[in-house]
Amino acid sequence: MKVLVTAASRHGSTFEMAEAIGRTIGARGYTVAVLPIENVTGLDGYDAVVLGSGVYMSFWLKPARDFVEANAAVLRRKPVWLFSSGPLGPAKPGAEPVQIPEVIDAVQPRDHRVFDGRLDTSRLGFGEKAVVWAVKAPAGDFRDWQAVEAWAAGIADSLAQENGAAA
Repeated sequence: MKVLVTAASRHGSTFEMAEAIGRTIGARGYTVAVLPIENVTGLDGYDAVVLGSGVYMSFWLKPARDFVEANAAVLRRKPVWLFSSGPLGPAKPGAEPVQIPEVIDAVQPRDHRVFDGRLDTSRLGFGEKAVVWAVKAPAGDFRDWQAVEAWAAGIADSLAQENGAAA
């Protein structure tokens, strides 16, 4: 079984989470491709998809939203899991991004998980720094790697169970 793990990531933090998810699923015996969302050219050949996006101002990044829109029909026919990295700032960490109900309706995922993200102000441009200052977003790395890996292990377990294999 081949699993695609992909994510839209503005500064790399969300993609690092995708890599951890891919490593965890791969360690359970699955063939895994971990690709930035911009490098995914199609979904043929993948049996399952894990799709994530960084969250900025309570929204998924445009490349992730565009990917869902372009591939919704195919994604609905595969086991899909979604994850969001963020938000930080005035929205409570762990709060769902604004358009997630529409994304969920479009692809019918098995699960959507919100993980706390990372905000490294040294990687931000002037406009992004202004937004961070305006919303008083806390800087730091808030990612819970154990939670990310446990969620990924649950995906592998679910795939094993539906395919009649031991995890």
